[in-house]
Formats: sequence, C-alpha cells, structure tokens
Amino acid sequence: MSIDTIIDAHLHLWEKQDGMIGGLPVRDLGHGKSSFLGEARQMMPAYIDDGRNTAERLLGNMDYACVNACVVTQEYMDGNQDLYLLSVREKYPDRFRICSLYEENDAYRTDGFDGLKICASRLRDRDLKKLLPVFKDIESRGMFISIDLADGAEQTEDMQYLIDRCPNLKIAVGHFGMVTADGWQEQIKLARNKNVFIESGGLTWLFNKEYYPYPSAIEAIKEAAGICGIEKLMWGSDYPRTMTEITYKMAVRFILETPRLTEAEKKAFLGENAKKFYGFGDFKRLEPIPNML
Repeated sequence: MSIDTIIDAHLHLWEKQDGMIGGLPVRDLGHGKSSFLGEARQMMPAYIDDGRNTAERLLGNMDYACVNACVVTQEYMDGNQDLYLLSVREKYPDRFRICSLYEENDAYRTDGFDGLKICASRLRDRDLKKLLPVFKDIESRGMFISIDLADGAEQTEDMQYLIDRCPNLKIAVGHFGMVTADGWQEQIKLARNKNVFIESGGLTWLFNKEYYPYPSAIEAIKEAAGICGIEKLMWGSDYPRTMTEITYKMAVRFILETPRLTEAEKKAFLGENAKKFYGFGDFKRLEPIPNML
C-alpha cells in the first residue's frame, strides 16, 4: 500500500556522543560501537565508522523509506545535543522537529526548540510533581513535552497530576509505555486525556527477541488502540540504535505489511496523528527509490 505521510516521532541524532549512564561515560569506540556500562555495545550500524550520527545520514534513510519528517528526541547516554540540533532545525526546517534536553537542576533551552525531552525514568528524584513549574513553562510557550516514564504505573499518578494542571500542554509519552513491562497499559491510559499521545519509539527494540515482522508488537498496537484510540498513537523508530538489527525501511514495513491493521489505522499511526500533534505542514510526496534487487 502507499501512504503519503509518514512521520517518525522518536529518533536520535548526535554529532559527537558524549554521555553518561549509570555513572559511567558513553563514548564512541568506532565502527558503530560505544562504551556502555563498562563494555562495548553496538550503538549504531557497524558501517558508521566515525561515530557521527548525523542528520544527513538520517535523511538518506528517510528518503529511501519514504519518511517525510521526524522528531528528534534526546537521551542522557548520548550527551546534550542541543546545539547540534539547533543547526539541524535551521538547515532542514520542514523535515525536523527538535527537543532540548532537560537535565536535573540545570537550566534548559527553549529558544529555537519545538519541545523539551524529559528522561523521567532516569531522574534521581522520581517525584514528577516537582516538575510542575517546568511543565507550566513549556505549556505557556506553546511547546510540547516528550517524556519517557519509568516502567509500569510508577509515575503515572504523578503524570496525571501534571496533566490536570497543564490542560493545554501537548505531551508525548515515549517507548509505547515500555510495553513489555508489567502494567504498561497504565501509561497508555494517560492518552485518554485530550492532549496526551503515545509514541512507539523503541517498539522493535522491546520486541527484538521476537524479531521481524514483530507480531506481538502489532498486537500491542491493537490493544493500545482499544485503550485510548488509534488517533492517539504515533509511530517512532528509535533510530539509530534499533538499526543495529534491522534497516530503517524495515521499521516502517512491518506496519505497512501487517494485515492486522486497516489502511485507515496505518495512515493514522504512521503519520496523520503526528502531523497534527507536532504541527507539520503539507509534504511533497516521496516516491519510492528502486533498489538493485
């Protein structure tokens, strides 16, 4: 089937990886590998041998997979990429939305950014109610919040507290509610609130043991749609980490090819919902690029 609008609601870029996780540094080791919790992990496809996860490399993948636009979120393990993302947004304004990174007890940037990323599961103080001034500030600026929550229902009560007090704030809950953890449905229920959506960044990672074409991931999408409605769900790839196992095009194809979703559901999930949520305009149609096979 052909879908005119596909938007990736969760991916990562970095010019130089310089982050921390578990108190240990995350650094490029070459050929797509990075140091991670004291050992080498494949963080990108092995052919990316210079450690640079750039917008230009991503755009080549997007064009080949007919993905019109994307939302760049951030993670502590990659280090703060605010300045690089501002340069990307300036060069490619029609294809990118970008998030600045919230770092605990530090000032965060808003100028030039579309949203703020909060890695709630990695905060030292897990009481999200204390972030009310941050949420109110982002709401007043007309920006959105992208947030990855701790597994299950640990932080959902705090999130509802914040949602109730910021009714006009757009919030995207990431990693499909950490769908393989017990109680993931409680995060999906948050999208019953008017301006809260769920994005599926990392879905193929969470179901990686099952591998392509991820039938359990499709069933999770069906279950989530039954909880909050398909109109509240958005596709995301979690590029480039998920591309160590599959290609970027495969991250789209398993949705396009499944018989378990209707054409209307696929259009909504892959692009129409994200277009409305992130405020993208109309796109020029991307024609499929024939390959050598």
